[in-house]
Amino acid sequence: MATASAYFDDMRSKPEVIDPPQNDDMMDVSEHVNDPAQNASKPNGTVSSSVRELLECPVCLNAMYPPIHQCSNGHTLCSGCKPRVHNRCPTCRHELGNIRCLALEKVAASLELPCKYQSFGCIGIYPYYSKLKHESQCVFRPYNCPYAGSECTVVGDIPYLVAHLKDDHKVDMHNGSTFNHRYVKSHPHEVENATWMLTVFSCFGQYFCLHFEAFQLGMAPVYIAFLRFMGDDNEAKNYSYSLEVGGNGRKMIWQGVPRSIRDSHRKVRDSFDGLIIQRNMALFFSGGDRKELKLRVTGKIWKEQ
Repeated sequence: MATASAYFDDMRSKPEVIDPPQNDDMMDVSEHVNDPAQNASKPNGTVSSSVRELLECPVCLNAMYPPIHQCSNGHTLCSGCKPRVHNRCPTCRHELGNIRCLALEKVAASLELPCKYQSFGCIGIYPYYSKLKHESQCVFRPYNCPYAGSECTVVGDIPYLVAHLKDDHKVDMHNGSTFNHRYVKSHPHEVENATWMLTVFSCFGQYFCLHFEAFQLGMAPVYIAFLRFMGDDNEAKNYSYSLEVGGNGRKMIWQGVPRSIRDSHRKVRDSFDGLIIQRNMALFFSGGDRKELKLRVTGKIWKEQ
């Protein structure tokens, strides 16, 4: 006989951001969803762990939002998991039917909870049905490590990530807003072996990541250089940068706005938002017998007035 655990596989996914139920008795909190100052220090901000456990789906372990379903014995689960367990209660195996747990939904509507990024500096207390939306936009949510050479799972604030890049990934650190890098590769027809590099620049009181790499596009490698800002997108737009590569009396120039590290390295690369150099042009810039890639990439970063 199959056990309940058979239905739990592959169900622990990220929760969706769900709008609160429309109810005349509920407070309009949309204007304050990302303003910790207006949601701090509320008297009923502490919720016992037992209540939180009641609102945890037994299948995906995420917080439950309306409609919350229950079986005839009172066991609950979220609406996303109901079809995945084939309409059988994961606790007692009774048929679920279409019974909603309105009492638990009303309990949830009365709760106010701290942001899960409280340890990163967010002081806000939010209504249960607005908390998830706030957390998806919270300015204190940590950043993912911007290192491109591996699937690094480290997260943290900017000072922590800068130290992590330097100490754990051994990334080159430079002060100043101009750069002059030389990229050499002995087998330009191959892209499999570590054909990328990352350098971190400190200027204007901020940190920037300069990426240069090769990746396969169709049948041939393509080289790309681009800059990412270690901060949010609204701050990144205050800066611009230019990149230049050339040789044999020719040159290519790119100018753009650095992308926030909120956007993954792969997302930026695959959007071609940077200096793109086709292989034949890269070899032309390199000169010689075209058996070795020798590219010099120069550039600068400036703050817009």
